[in-house]
Amino acid sequence: MATVLRIVLAQLNTLAGDVEGNAHKVAEAARQARASYNADIVVYPELTLCGYPAEDLLLRPSLDVRIKQALALLKTVEGVDLVLGMPWRCQQRGLMNQAVVLRQGEVVARYSKHHLPNYQVFDEKRYFAQGEDAVCFSCKGVQIGLTICEDVWFPDAVAALKSLGAQLVLNLSASPFHQHKQAARHKTLQARCRETGLPVVYVNQVGGQDDLVFDGGSFVINGDGTLAATAPSHEACLLEAVFDPALGAFAAGPRAKPKPACAQLYDSLVLGVRDYVGKNGFGGVILGLSGGIDSALTLAIAVDALGAEHVEAVMMPFHYTSSLSRELAKEQASLLGIKYREVPICALYDACLLTLGEEFQTAAGPDVAEENIQARCRGLLLMALSNRQGQLVLTTGNKSEMAVGYATLYGDMVGGFAALKDVYKTSVIELSRWRNTLSRAIPEQVIARPPSAELSPGQLDADSLPPYEVLDAILQLYIEESLSAEQIVERGYDRDRVYKTVRQVDSSEYKRRQSPIGTRVTPCGFGRDRRYPITHGWNPGA
Repeated sequence: MATVLRIVLAQLNTLAGDVEGNAHKVAEAARQARASYNADIVVYPELTLCGYPAEDLLLRPSLDVRIKQALALLKTVEGVDLVLGMPWRCQQRGLMNQAVVLRQGEVVARYSKHHLPNYQVFDEKRYFAQGEDAVCFSCKGVQIGLTICEDVWFPDAVAALKSLGAQLVLNLSASPFHQHKQAARHKTLQARCRETGLPVVYVNQVGGQDDLVFDGGSFVINGDGTLAATAPSHEACLLEAVFDPALGAFAAGPRAKPKPACAQLYDSLVLGVRDYVGKNGFGGVILGLSGGIDSALTLAIAVDALGAEHVEAVMMPFHYTSSLSRELAKEQASLLGIKYREVPICALYDACLLTLGEEFQTAAGPDVAEENIQARCRGLLLMALSNRQGQLVLTTGNKSEMAVGYATLYGDMVGGFAALKDVYKTSVIELSRWRNTLSRAIPEQVIARPPSAELSPGQLDADSLPPYEVLDAILQLYIEESLSAEQIVERGYDRDRVYKTVRQVDSSEYKRRQSPIGTRVTPCGFGRDRRYPITHGWNPGA
């Protein structure tokens, strides 16, 4: 039988800054790969040793020492080559984003990333110097080229490896999730394979890191562009790929079942909550449960992420809270088996008005000031319970609301993590329906009823906002596609409505800057992606 090359893709969930802990994960994955698959090579994601993105931890003076200590720890791994992502400081060039090949604990090849992304959530030019040389190494007589993440999104790096005599290419990635990203990865890598005829092994990180979530989904593509093996998404795992040098191709391997778009989005939100809570050491979460769809979906995500025993919900009724809202909140809490309590805010609200004095007691009638007091009373109670019980408060607002400022500073925006921060209202509805296809987690009436903050008698979101299907379409054109107001009007939307919406987006930047972080799932989240000045005179029409 001809000699084959056994490559194992180690799709790991690392922790930024935990260099020693990440090195132990690398070593353990290598031992498992050797024992289970008789691996010749184990390939890891980009910057595995320091985690991605490590941000300004990369500037800490002790980084170099920690990386060298981790490499010393990995000398204990024998009998298999490790292709590992890590930062490395070169004496003449500075800090480089590298892929290194470790053989019996010794570095036998180094490759520095060529294309350093500096857009959306990426700031790599802040930290790294650009690599220039193409690098191959040999294992069992096979010439193997090295690339890192962004390198394969351009033709030059893979073409250079082809000219060096590479027979296959390894790509170490830390590619964060957003909707439809996996299809874009497949399409891009297939183009590189067809251009050069070289197979590519793509290894992606998995796990939540602050507002980013990495979905994994590692895969192997042959030179004709066909998928040979795929790893499941949203979980750490090992994937075996067997390369036959005589054929210049990988044998058919395991193929994870593709997930529908709703499943990919929902699993990313669950993973984002799970890792933010777990990696930061919180014992559980608490949230306000209103009987509305946003808090209902947030609750379902929290329970799926952490287990019912680590989730608590609080209904905080007021005079305008309908009996239906109270019933639906209690029903969902029972469905999911969580701890649940009701804490009315009436007395606290009255005390606030009394403390504020005559200006509030003699007002002609409640307006936005009184509405916001209600929201802030609820925020005060949630934070008090959080402090007493050691739970993280999950906020429940969605991207549509945050875009136009339909949220109360220090009220419903209070919390440590916003599970739906990058999820439009129309997607909230779609996800809620989809989640109920797995098991009943959200009462149907919650999904069907008209959205309302219930801060005044008979209040509906539609009193202040366009229908969400219209609002979200305008928002996506303005935020994700960066169209001007006039360009959006040309798409057929009402001029007054468009201009009002984009003005609301621009004027609410100060609120968003004070909001908690949340899992990014679109190509343009509110955070690293979109860095607009709070104070400006920009005309959104042009």
